Amino acid sequence: MIKDLLQETKDHMNKAIEALEAKLRTIRTGRASPALVEQVMVDYYGTPTPLKQLAVISAPEPQLLTIRPYDPGSLGEIERAILKSELGLTPSNDGKIIRLPIPRLTEERRQDMAKMVRQRIEEGKVVLRNIRREVLDDLREFEKEKLVSEDEFYRAKDELQELTDDYAKQMDDISDRKQKEILEG
Repeated sequence: MIKDLLQETKDHMNKAIEALEAKLRTIRTGRASPALVEQVMVDYYGTPTPLKQLAVISAPEPQLLTIRPYDPGSLGEIERAILKSELGLTPSNDGKIIRLPIPRLTEERRQDMAKMVRQRIEEGKVVLRNIRREVLDDLREFEKEKLVSEDEFYRAKDELQELTDDYAKQMDDISDRKQKEILEG
């Protein structure tokens, strides 16, 4: 029972790490990466649709993204969505393809991006703490209902704390990597 609960906890914490990494991929580093714009929501015939479903996104050069829509009629909507996004990028098109130059980041902008990474990491750690709290409540409930002994409860509590610490360290490592990527650009 405790093993199952801890395995379920690992699964939840892995999902928290995956969600964090997905959020961090959208933060600009000064290099062109299709992940920057894949999740930009485009109003496609009245339906909000992720850009990656509407176009082929590629990075032919380190400072340039190209977006080739499957439907050339959606060029204008894609441009508007990019302009409205928080990316601060200005698209240009030739009627068939959108070019999105990625300017070098200023030092001030790099610091802002690094701060944004730290915020997202902290949000991720809050998620980990919430998972830990819920599992701890379940463990207390098991002990209260005499499903586990007091020793088993404390052993499981220690394992849970170790698990939480491991995942928090993973988040710190991800943070360090992303901040280094941003600051070196």
